[in-house]
Amino acid sequence: MTGAPPGCEAARPPIYMSQSQLSSAQIARQAKSNLAFALGCLPKERKRDMITFYAFCRVVDDIADDPGRSEEEKERELAHWRKCVLEGAPPGDSVLDEALDLPKKYGFPRAWMAEIIEGVASDITRLRYETFEELRAYCYKVASVVGLVSIEIFGHERPETRDYAINLGYALQLTNIIRDVGQDAREMGRIYLPLEDLRQFQVQEADLINGAAGERLKKLLDFEYRRARGYYEAARKALPPEDRKHMVASEIMAEIYSTILESLKRERYPVFQKRARLSGARKAWILAKHLLRAKMGLY
Repeated sequence: MTGAPPGCEAARPPIYMSQSQLSSAQIARQAKSNLAFALGCLPKERKRDMITFYAFCRVVDDIADDPGRSEEEKERELAHWRKCVLEGAPPGDSVLDEALDLPKKYGFPRAWMAEIIEGVASDITRLRYETFEELRAYCYKVASVVGLVSIEIFGHERPETRDYAINLGYALQLTNIIRDVGQDAREMGRIYLPLEDLRQFQVQEADLINGAAGERLKKLLDFEYRRARGYYEAARKALPPEDRKHMVASEIMAEIYSTILESLKRERYPVFQKRARLSGARKAWILAKHLLRAKMGLY
């Protein structure tokens, strides 16, 4: 689902099992996500901890997206996870127990992980966003906070890098929303695009649910494209030179998603026909390029 944190959103069956029977590493291997792919550039310990954090994000998303549970069951389970996170109390779940070590180890607030849970939980019942400010508040929880935790695990020296993480989170999540607008509306009845934007471009909710692509929709998505591009640019400007060498994994993510966004615009948003993605070869080329740049000290 698009509401998943960036990198955890690939279309797939849920892998969550009560009292998770899979380790964080097994979850990452099964997911084959863009984020898991980008982590290949990290030192061993930081990679292991990012895999743990990735698994945490993935599992809470799977709880919210589990078709076998009622809304009440999902909300109750996520409320339990949120309580455990805030209290630092291991509940006996292998994934959450591992993830609870991360705030103390890297010095970030446990409340950040609780915010991620809150954002994902809102997908259980919320199907519409009236304004962009409402949508941005949601994107902050499910994407920007993921970025804030990630840069602490990557390691950074300057506080400005947090602005980089926040803006990149917005950019990645808006890319997800544009890419998945057709699938979200058709399969989930969910429209993330702000209703005020639909009205501005005279696009009906039914157009999205029924897959009626037209010029008005393309103009709307051009508008959202420019908004996403603005956040990619803001992230680029916010990243201090001193921290570029630490952000190789996030820069790989940025290029993967930015490339998907450009492909969508170039093809005039075939959001009802296919789900835009990069080939394994293209992602491998992006990874190799960034690893080479890092090795040559070009960051």
